[in-house]
Amino acid sequence: MPDDPSDKEIAAALANEAKLMEKYLDNKDAKNIAMCIEGGQLSSVKLSKKIEEFSLSASTLNFIIGSSFGIDDSIKKKADMRLSMSEMTFPHQLARIMLLEQIYRAFSITRGSKYHK
Repeated sequence: MPDDPSDKEIAAALANEAKLMEKYLDNKDAKNIAMCIEGGQLSSVKLSKKIEEFSLSASTLNFIIGSSFGIDDSIKKKADMRLSMSEMTFPHQLARIMLLEQIYRAFSITRGSKYHK
């Protein structure tokens, strides 16, 4: 991808990423959570409850993080939930670590662990 891609190049890249994601999203036993800026924000406790709720009807939870250009609309439409970590912008690699920590925290909350505090 060029340093300053055109809208057309970005759209093509997002469509290509969407094709690669499709096989994970079409799993009937999965719940898909799109990480995107227009998603709602949840506290750690509310995320824990949402994960617990989704786990009752799904064997897999997919947290979808797109490229620095976002996620293709076709993927967002298939998502069971859209989630935003913050209105702030974070480096892509940091967002992954922050999400992983929140998932760990969510399971700790469900278990009643002291990690959350």
